[in-house]
Amino acid sequence: MMSTIWYECKVKYKKTDENGGQKVATEPYLVDAVSYTEAESRITEEMSAYISEEFKITNIKIANYAEIHPFENADRWFKSKVSLIAYDEESGKERKTNMYLLVQANDVKEAFDNTVSVMKGTMGDYTIPAISESPIMDVFPYFSGEEGELEQLEKFNVLKASKPEVTPETEDHMEFATEEEEVI
Repeated sequence: MMSTIWYECKVKYKKTDENGGQKVATEPYLVDAVSYTEAESRITEEMSAYISEEFKITNIKIANYAEIHPFENADRWFKSKVSLIAYDEESGKERKTNMYLLVQANDVKEAFDNTVSVMKGTMGDYTIPAISESPIMDVFPYFSGEEGELEQLEKFNVLKASKPEVTPETEDHMEFATEEEEVI
């Protein structure tokens, strides 16, 4: 099985703002692919569904994320720097290995909590020295068509698409009478 790599693709297009005015925007998106060529065709395909105007892919580079984690009811992406701490028996020094996770959240605190929950099963010590909001607009995971993968992809997309919950201010005044049924 070929391993996929996450590619950050910058897409330049004319964006219409709330007032109907147009401005040129360049936005980064993530796709996973096996090569630059595939990343380019995948981002072209994904963006064609969103943008009716013409657009240009201005840059494609390998993104240094170890893992991507969508979360429910969140619509922003955050880059979490996680330092895995290992102890070198011989020197007695601790060694840090950094990795980056892309997690969905609504703010930095939630991104921290979501990173902690992602790291739950991790053996050994780690710290989270930095979390910053990512400019990534959206993430498009690849689906190969294999059994079992569709479910994973659907779960990813459902989580990714869920927006922050807005609690309505109205109170529910409906009353439900409950009658106990007699069992004969």
